[in-house]
Amino acid sequence: MAATVRVPTTLRVLTAGASEVAVEGATLAEVLDSLESTHPGFQDRILDESGELRRFVNVFVSDDDVRFLDGLATAVADGDTVSIVPAVAGGSG
Repeated sequence: MAATVRVPTTLRVLTAGASEVAVEGATLAEVLDSLESTHPGFQDRILDESGELRRFVNVFVSDDDVRFLDGLATAVADGDTVSIVPAVAGGSG
């Protein structure tokens, strides 16, 4: 199953500047493993020490937040888009 991962600007250093990469995987965990094997360094930025998604990183599979689905076990279908979106801190001022 091939999925497209949208890479945020801050992580494009890991993909030689590519904004999207194609990877294999039937679940989000498998997609992230595939991403790590082809572009080392992603898991350190996306997963915490216990192997869970970091609080400040949002991940979407076909526009659905995986935190409201099955987390790392969320199914990824052939052709799905996985978007990695770092949380943006800020406020009005």
